[in-house]
Amino acid sequence: MNFEILNYQFYYQGGGPHGDNLGPIFMADLRKEFGNIYDRYVDKIYRFVFLKVNSEEVAQDITSETFLKGWERYSADKQNSGNEIKNPRAFLYRIARNLIVDHYRQKNRVQIVPADDARIVDPKIDLQGQAARMSDLVRVKQALSELNDDYQNVIIWRYIEGLSVSETAQLLGRTNEATRVLTSRALKALRTKLG
Repeated sequence: MNFEILNYQFYYQGGGPHGDNLGPIFMADLRKEFGNIYDRYVDKIYRFVFLKVNSEEVAQDITSETFLKGWERYSADKQNSGNEIKNPRAFLYRIARNLIVDHYRQKNRVQIVPADDARIVDPKIDLQGQAARMSDLVRVKQALSELNDDYQNVIIWRYIEGLSVSETAQLLGRTNEATRVLTSRALKALRTKLG
């Protein structure tokens, strides 16, 4: 991700709590820190967004906007108060989730995931095995798209992203126990949809 425009804004227009110019070393360190966060979470955020919007272009746009908003907040917090975001993953998922909601509000769309858009390919798998897996993936993806938003989120975060119950609870703004119950209900609903 290119942070030069944001760098210009903060470096040349001043920053810091007293409007002082923080200089290129501070900004370089800040960009490096956020670059590490970006490298660590970009694929996970993209996958989460793609499963929600099922369009590569829209998923790329929302993922980019997620990191842009994340950078703006991250750099502003560091410059103005020296605060750090304690859980960057939860912070980025929350931004992404809000942007997805905004996307559907703006477009007044119903979230439909076409089953024919699933593309996960492993060249080492034989064609028959690959076809069977693709068929299963299409079924799961279609069933997942028919669940409510909370059920989708909990299944994606717990079983696709591999987050713990407490991490998922934090993202959902629920207690651990409520998240366990939600996970159980979501899996039951998914099993019902799969028949």
